[in-house]
Amino acid sequence: MTTTIPAPVAGADILLRDLTDAQFRELYDCDRFTATVLSNRLSYSVQHVVTGLLHRAFSPIIALSYDFAACICAPPEQDYTMSAVTSGLSVFLGTMSDGVRVAVEEYGPERLVPGDLLICNDVYRMGNHPNDVCFIRPVFHDEKIAGFMVLRAHQLDIGGDVPGGFSGTKRNVYENGLVISPRLLYHAGEPVRETFSMIFDNVRMSELLLPDFKTIQGCCTLGEQLIHETIERYGIEAYLGSLRYACDASAESMRHAIASIPDGDYEGAGSVDADGVDADEEYVIKVALRKRGTKVEVDFSGSSRQARTSINAGALDAKSAIGVGLKMLLAPGSDFTSGTFRDIDLVIPPGTITSALPPDGAIFCYWEIEAVIFTVLLRALEPVLGANAIGGDFGSTNVHNANGVGPDGTPWFCSAMAGGENGPWGASQVGDGDSCSCNYLLNIMSPSTESLEVDFPLRIMRREYIPDTAGAGLNRGGAAIARDIQYTQAAQHQTMPLRFRRPSGIGVHGGHDGALGGVWIFGQDGAPTSGTGILVDSDDSVYTDSVAVAGTLNPQTQVPDVDGSYFYFGQTPIWTTKPGATWRYLTNGGGGWGDPLERDPERVKLDVRDGYVTIAGAERDFGVVITGDPHFDPEGLHVDVEATRQRRTTAKKPG
Repeated sequence: MTTTIPAPVAGADILLRDLTDAQFRELYDCDRFTATVLSNRLSYSVQHVVTGLLHRAFSPIIALSYDFAACICAPPEQDYTMSAVTSGLSVFLGTMSDGVRVAVEEYGPERLVPGDLLICNDVYRMGNHPNDVCFIRPVFHDEKIAGFMVLRAHQLDIGGDVPGGFSGTKRNVYENGLVISPRLLYHAGEPVRETFSMIFDNVRMSELLLPDFKTIQGCCTLGEQLIHETIERYGIEAYLGSLRYACDASAESMRHAIASIPDGDYEGAGSVDADGVDADEEYVIKVALRKRGTKVEVDFSGSSRQARTSINAGALDAKSAIGVGLKMLLAPGSDFTSGTFRDIDLVIPPGTITSALPPDGAIFCYWEIEAVIFTVLLRALEPVLGANAIGGDFGSTNVHNANGVGPDGTPWFCSAMAGGENGPWGASQVGDGDSCSCNYLLNIMSPSTESLEVDFPLRIMRREYIPDTAGAGLNRGGAAIARDIQYTQAAQHQTMPLRFRRPSGIGVHGGHDGALGGVWIFGQDGAPTSGTGILVDSDDSVYTDSVAVAGTLNPQTQVPDVDGSYFYFGQTPIWTTKPGATWRYLTNGGGGWGDPLERDPERVKLDVRDGYVTIAGAERDFGVVITGDPHFDPEGLHVDVEATRQRRTTAKKPG
């Protein structure tokens, strides 16, 4: 049960800052200063825990990509609310508290003892996908649970029919991987042999998972110690009060942000290109926001049925997308806790692509669905956000999974690190969109080229921005990224680009959409791996001899074309390549903000100088006429002021 602030006075809610000292102490069993100190101390504690994991992890996806998050959840008496969480993977934020509640209640809180480590990965209980194993350490004080130290971390493999699991073609839960119901991994500080055996009998790369499990046990022990130190120094009442305070502060911030939006009904829709069966069905996500006073109802009714393969998300994942998305758009300055959701009601019918059910509604690519939900929020709220709207990002993370066997017989696989996982953001009133980041909801790190080339048989041959792909605007979106990855050994590949039918980088406030991208293979049957190995793009003819994997492309030239044909990523579930083959990922471009004809011509000139825009694109998209040679004399570029005035005047005329 969560304590709330006193009843309204004179028709208005009392702000936390307006509480008297006596009222504050009655609510939180400590003074304001102590509550603030403890809230920050707990946030420091969980960040300290994941810093240890980051530096001691063995699995590349943890050590290189930051695919984890940690939080402190309150005891059962406070309904397991999440009071402090790290700045790790944002898509975990809406699933942690609910997952802990389900796992602990199912196992039985009365069965837990000090030193236990409870684990669970069932996506229908916990959210996210099977590789995201949740580790839950109960923290006791005077023989009673005072809270939980929780760490959720992506495991390199969890079984199933694809090494690493990253595939959009798995058709049911049995192909998806091992399901771990709530059970102990450690009991009273000692490993539970039966649980370790069950996991390692069903997964690949146990030699990496075993040390990671031991590291996670150590990290959770550290978190427990830090919580004990807080309780010993400040007292159990103040500690428990600070848990309530952290959630109430977040709830207050979101409540007032929601109140700033005019009452009304707002709708938006977005789509995923296809599932892993065929290209005939485009999956639509519909969201209706009904805002009244300080509350908002978010309704997913009308969204497409659950997909036939593992591109689905669960209801808790949809909750994450809404909570994180609304907070980013409306209240970015406060901490994220369970209180963030207090004034948000969700309507999620079962069995949709946002709420898939077993056994056929396999859930793996949940983050792709969350990304679409965020795009839908951008569309739905653009009219009310006005100048505060932001352009869409590159959408799909275009995850790539590759595996093979080395010359010495050692198996390897590279999951979600060598595809098109990073790309541009959209523009806002503040400025141009960044051109190299994770998508809006992920908050994941991009592994360095050097670390990937050391760990896997591949070379990153190219990673650069592509001109004229950013959505034009007074502030332009980020430019699309082209990334060429050459594999020096034979390999099998799965790829999951899901947003190439329609622009994901939507323009706002008069800005233009970003360009569409695509995926190709060059030299699939093998190419020389000596020399430079670099693909030279003198013109678009380079694509003619490639294998088009995904995108809306011209069927003859195979270059991106909004009026072209859709090439379906699942046309070949497993792509096989010989040594020297190169994969190219070209992301979508970010959306623009504002009228591009209002962009300062000098800024356009700098864009041409820096390679974001061509001279032809400057005139076509921004109405700016530039003379000079950006390649051989970039500092000698010149804006033809009179020609620009005439070009813009003509462009602004009706019709």
